Parts: sequence; structure tokens; C-alpha cells
Amino acid sequence: MSTEKSSLHTRNLHRNPYDFDQLISCVPELKHYVFVNAYQTRTINFSLPQAVKLLNKALLEYFYNIKDWDIPDANLCPPIPGRADYVHYIADLLTEQSATIPTGTSIKGLDIGTGANLVYPLIAHASYGWEMYGTDINEASLKNAREILDRNPALVPAIRLKQQPDSNHIFTNIIGPDDQFTFTMCNPPFHDSEESAMKGNIRKTKNLKKGKQKQPLLNFGGQQSELWCEGGEIAFITNMINESYLYRTQVLWFTCLVSKKDNLPKLTTLLKKYNADYKIVDMAQGQKVSRMLAWRFVQK
Repeated sequence: MSTEKSSLHTRNLHRNPYDFDQLISCVPELKHYVFVNAYQTRTINFSLPQAVKLLNKALLEYFYNIKDWDIPDANLCPPIPGRADYVHYIADLLTEQSATIPTGTSIKGLDIGTGANLVYPLIAHASYGWEMYGTDINEASLKNAREILDRNPALVPAIRLKQQPDSNHIFTNIIGPDDQFTFTMCNPPFHDSEESAMKGNIRKTKNLKKGKQKQPLLNFGGQQSELWCEGGEIAFITNMINESYLYRTQVLWFTCLVSKKDNLPKLTTLLKKYNADYKIVDMAQGQKVSRMLAWRFVQK
């Protein structure tokens, strides 16, 4: 039986089982959280926030040469393999305009809601050399993202950060009149309220611990802007599509993750009203299946 994680993109560097000796050589503290499970496989307890954070730190250093990555305990700790998948599927999208995957800083990507972790710009630049812009409404999150860049000075010219001052907007205040982007990307807030986010948090933790859990654990933690917004995912992406039309001549491809499959018919109906060219790509995101919705406005 193959141990390859075949659900991940073929270019994903995380298809094979983790080599914990390699990872511990990057982050020695990780060794305290590695154990052999009932299947005689070395792993970590994914319900422990510190274990997940140290695993991420090691993965980012070993595979992407990112030094001293860290986030506050209150912020979302993203699964690196799933985040990398999104980047690789965007690369596939860009090959439609060229025979090979375009690399280098002539490709400009915009990550909406980059968070304290800055993971999408880090992986995108490390994998393809793209110039990346990260935005967020949370000042503290951007402060942490800047600190990650300060510890990796070679990245400073390639990854730029900008705060969104108005939570009612996504591209407005970010895309200037002379800006041109090859693509935008976003992992939108999933829940419609703090209560909903908390319930989903506890449910995920129960699944990991395979037992009773009444309190959420911090590896599913996150600031409000990371986890929920009024109206939830459907409202956020609807707003994104409506606003994207205003910037149709400045962005080649708009993309967004969609967690709830039931939201797709409403979103694609809206895109049809704008006569947008769109596609849906199924992809794995950690333990759940997600999909990338990509759209563009073909100039006529």
C-alpha cells in the first residue's frame, strides 16, 4: 500500500510521509511532540496547538527555507500541505496563458486575508518566485507577518503587506488605479458568527481527539476576521465577486476557496450575470475537501 498522500497536487512537496528526523534537525523542540502511534508510524498529536505550530515551523524551514516562522497563540495555525495545494492549482491556472508555469517577479499575486501566518505568500514565492502582496484588516496580524519577513530579509523585496482599513471592502483601498495583478487568492472566513465558529472548532477537536470535547483548542484558534464574518462564506465571496468586477481590467484571474459545496450554485449564478469565465477545481485541504473557484472577465 502506498503511503503517498495522493489527494495532494502532484507538485506538492508534502505528498510523502513526514521525515521527522529531517524536521527535528530544523526545529529541535519538535522532538518532544513526536511519538509512534498504534500503526507503528511516527506522528504528532494534531490536537495539541504547540505541536502543530512547531510542525509548521519545521516544514516551512525544511521545504521553503523560511527561518523562525511563528504566530501568536490566538491566530489561525494553517495546515501547510493544503495551503501549498492552493498555490500549485493557481500555477496550473496560469499555464493556460503559457506552455510552462510562469515564474519570477513578473507574476504578481494578491493574498486577501493573509493573516499573521503569511503562509500563502511565503509558499508562492518560495515555489515559483512570484512577487506577492498580502492584505489583512487586522493590524496585529500584519505586525506578526512583518516580523516573519524581518527574520527573512531576502523575502522583503518580494513580499509586501498592506492593511485594509474598511472591513466592508476587499479590493477597494488595496488595488490602486495603476496596479496590475496576475491573480488574487483568498481563504475566506467560513462561519457567520463567533458561536458558529466555536461549535465548528469543538467538533473538529472532537474528531482529532476521538472523544468528548467541550472547549475549543487553539490549533483551530483564530482572530475574528480569520474565522467568521456577517453572513459567512457565501456573503463574503458574493461581496468579493461584486467588487472584483470593478477591477476586471487590472486582474487576470480572481480565485477563492469555497468550503461549502452548496454555496457554488449561487456563486456561479452571480458570475454568469457578469458574463464571467469561471472554473471550479476540487482540491484537498487538510482533512476536508475544498474547491477553488476561479473567474475572470474576458474583455470583448
